[in-house]
Amino acid sequence: MSTPSDLPVAVIGGGPVGLAAAAHLIARGLPVRLYESGASIASNIRAWGHVRLFSPWEFNTDAAATAILRDHGWQAPPDDVLPTGDDLVAAYLEPLSQTPEMSQVIETGAKVRHVSRQGIDKVVTRGRGDHPFALTIEGRNGGGRVDLARAVIDASGTWQNPSPLGAAGTPAIGEAASRHRIAYGIPDVLRAERATYAGKRVLVIGGGHSAANALLDLARLAENDAGLKMTWAVRSANLTRVFGGGADDQLAARGQLGTDLKHLVESGRLNLVLGFSAARVDETSAGATVTANDGQTIGPFDRIIVATGLRPDLDMTRELRLDLDPWLECPRALGPLIDPNLHSCGSVRPHGHKVLAHIEPDYFAVGIKSYGRAPTFLMATGYEQVRSIAAHLAGDHAAADEVRLILPETGVCSTSFADAEKADAGCCGGPAVSDTAACCAEDEAAKASGASGCGCSSAPKVEAAKASCCAAA
Repeated sequence: MSTPSDLPVAVIGGGPVGLAAAAHLIARGLPVRLYESGASIASNIRAWGHVRLFSPWEFNTDAAATAILRDHGWQAPPDDVLPTGDDLVAAYLEPLSQTPEMSQVIETGAKVRHVSRQGIDKVVTRGRGDHPFALTIEGRNGGGRVDLARAVIDASGTWQNPSPLGAAGTPAIGEAASRHRIAYGIPDVLRAERATYAGKRVLVIGGGHSAANALLDLARLAENDAGLKMTWAVRSANLTRVFGGGADDQLAARGQLGTDLKHLVESGRLNLVLGFSAARVDETSAGATVTANDGQTIGPFDRIIVATGLRPDLDMTRELRLDLDPWLECPRALGPLIDPNLHSCGSVRPHGHKVLAHIEPDYFAVGIKSYGRAPTFLMATGYEQVRSIAAHLAGDHAAADEVRLILPETGVCSTSFADAEKADAGCCGGPAVSDTAACCAEDEAAKASGASGCGCSSAPKVEAAKASCCAAA
């Protein structure tokens, strides 16, 4: 049996974070093999290539990756320009994958079906670390093989695992039967799928940035198409998650996204349905209707865009010992940092290999997959994750532990909707216990200790609470 130290590090996924992981491992002289399930690198990003990111180029490239590119004469795009997904692939990811250093370690058309330990299942404890990882690879022609690895960096993403229409997290009754009229995510309604949506009655369901993008694209299409009718159904009773921090957002395009959506809602150009928890889809002669748990029915619709979030594929790692947050499905230690139910002021504390580690030694989920079902990921977070992990695997403990990450904040501070509504000020620590002049519980505690407050009482009184920080806008 080969010892893990003799084997390469396996990187799963050829998107920006997976490629960055490979670049950092190469820079440290560690053998690496990268597996991309698509026919070419960045297959997930190509699926939403028409979408413009709300983070400019300065947040979308990785230091080790750009070092390789510059060795081959690459010129970086302007830092302040907002790329589309297609721009990201054409100007950065494709050139990176074609460098001699990277091309020799990348295999496309290689689907990782299972990750386990060679010769043992997850029940076996004794000598577990002496068994290398075993990756079951399905190739282009459907044939299978097993590759061994000393460590696994899983950057396979979540794009191919959209959450269903049903508000309970499971498919709505009838959802499968209506699949011919349902699109998940952000369809290209202005270009490739323009004819599919022109003149149609369209329902968008979901309350995040993907829904905002879909609605704004439909609104642009409707400017010259009077027959297109839009309905937006949201589970929440308010729109605070989507409208965001506006001008206070440190990513101007992210703030503008929420502002533009708010203007669209206020214009009356769409039918807004709040507090709608979808449970059933029915096909009628006039189109599809959607019914909520409380019996409210909306429709009929010709097309339905489901933008209810994404989730990680956990089947692939079923034979590994993973320590997951029970509701976000991210590493347990990361959960409190990114949980949208808890306090957040739009940024995430720095985290690296220690926070991302599992009971299974040397398996790490990174990138948006590391966030599980949480909707707050930025690419810069993933780049810092893999920098730390590569240093850890190389034995550079000082570099691995010195994690530094500064992310642009959303410009608002909030807790859950219940707390935000109760405080009526977009504050961050839950309602005050006894001091009615305090912004929230944290503000009250700070003032009681002699401080001026927690800082949230100075935040503007806006309808918006924290907006999700996904990479695409």
